[in-house]
Amino acid sequence: QVQLVESGGGLVQAGGTLRLSCVASGRTFSSMIMGWFRQAPGKLREFVAAVSYRGSTANYADSVKGRFTISRDNTKNTMYLQMNSLKPEDTAEYYCAVLRSGSWRSDSSYEYWGQGTQVTVST
Repeated sequence: QVQLVESGGGLVQAGGTLRLSCVASGRTFSSMIMGWFRQAPGKLREFVAAVSYRGSTANYADSVKGRFTISRDNTKNTMYLQMNSLKPEDTAEYYCAVLRSGSWRSDSSYEYWGQGTQVTVST
């Protein structure tokens, strides 16, 4: 019912910036609470950030607070993750997802997932 496509990942040096995008289709975009998760090799998927229906409320993992900014443009059916001051520990596959119900910070609360986009931060 919902298709999500991430883009914008790549290879950057520590201290650099990237902006990820997630384009959604199949449901009224403004009806969806959306979030970003990431998963590094050998580690569990972890919460990064989530944003409310119109972008007025955002929650962030402590590890990215002050460096990453989540936003959305409902006229473009697109959610963004602006990543500044990137660190090697930010290296992971990044996924966008649509909330079903429950805690914004729990991956079990999300119903639909994109295919992921790779972010690699070198030293």
